[in-house]
Amino acid sequence: MKIICQKDILQKGVNIVSKAVPSKTTMPILECILLDASEGQIKLTANDMELGIETKINGEIEDPGKVALDAKIFSEIVRRLPDNDVTIETDNNFNTLITCEKAKFNIPGKEGSDFAYLPEIEKDHYISLSQFTLKEIIRQTIFSIADNENNRMMSGELIEINGSELRIVSLDGHRISIRKVELKDDYGQMKVVVPGKTLGEVAKILSGDAESEVLMFFTKNHVLFEFDDTTVVSRLIEGEYFKINQMLSGDYETKVQINKRELASCIDRATLLVKESDKKPIIMNVLDELMELKLVSSIGSLNEEILITKSGKDIMIGFNPKFLMDALRVIDDEEVTLYMVNPKAPCFIKDKKESYIYLILPVNFIA
Repeated sequence: MKIICQKDILQKGVNIVSKAVPSKTTMPILECILLDASEGQIKLTANDMELGIETKINGEIEDPGKVALDAKIFSEIVRRLPDNDVTIETDNNFNTLITCEKAKFNIPGKEGSDFAYLPEIEKDHYISLSQFTLKEIIRQTIFSIADNENNRMMSGELIEINGSELRIVSLDGHRISIRKVELKDDYGQMKVVVPGKTLGEVAKILSGDAESEVLMFFTKNHVLFEFDDTTVVSRLIEGEYFKINQMLSGDYETKVQINKRELASCIDRATLLVKESDKKPIIMNVLDELMELKLVSSIGSLNEEILITKSGKDIMIGFNPKFLMDALRVIDDEEVTLYMVNPKAPCFIKDKKESYIYLILPVNFIA
């Protein structure tokens, strides 16, 4: 095999597929990136058997073939090469010569046919949406998946299609994040749970261009994302997702409208006094036209007041400040509305159309 391509194009492709290289594996071939120039185009592929990524890059193929190269050393070599054309050629034993200007690297490769290719995915069931929309709804929900594997279902996000409505849900046992968007067409009914790792990596690769589309194909066991020159395939999380609708009560005793930036800034200031080991709550005391915010820790204390519009009862309630900040950070509205029942019931932050809903459980505190 012999190919020639620009360094920046090669590096971009390597960076994209490297996201699917496992950090630990008992199969050495999975620690490789496959360079495949056997079918008239240059493809890079990585696959950890749960997540697989393939991307096509522009370049010149002088001699067709394929080789699997150790992902770590190959990506580091490419990153350090001069900004010029890169030539990659292999001999019959898959020894690989990488040349750029006066730099020449010679590294061992493995036979490409030993590589674990991406599974073939049927393309019967799919949806189409803009890269911008998908990138945004992942950003607005991914923070509330569980960061451990104790409950695998919590490490994924529910993607639910109901006609022309797409709903994406994440939860970690302390909070729930929901985003709903309207699609251009009616796609029937679908419901899958996609690993959070997959969605996080897809969001990093997406350009975020509002004019560029991404296609999502669903089968019983896999989801496939197609956009630009890249394909991402992931296993789904099997099992029944949590019954979210039962948790979304419309009842409330207190409704508060507040400037989002003021509230976020106040909570941000309060977190200066919170050590990770502390887990001190921020206490909201909701009065007629005023919200008092208070935080006391081993470092010090903060008291601040924000003007609000309130309907319903006064309430004093405590929250993990990080959970509030995570939600406020991804809401674009200037003003947010909080719905509360009592100090032990969840607080909802949502807009009138319920295009976003953030449920946050309160925490106990000593007044």
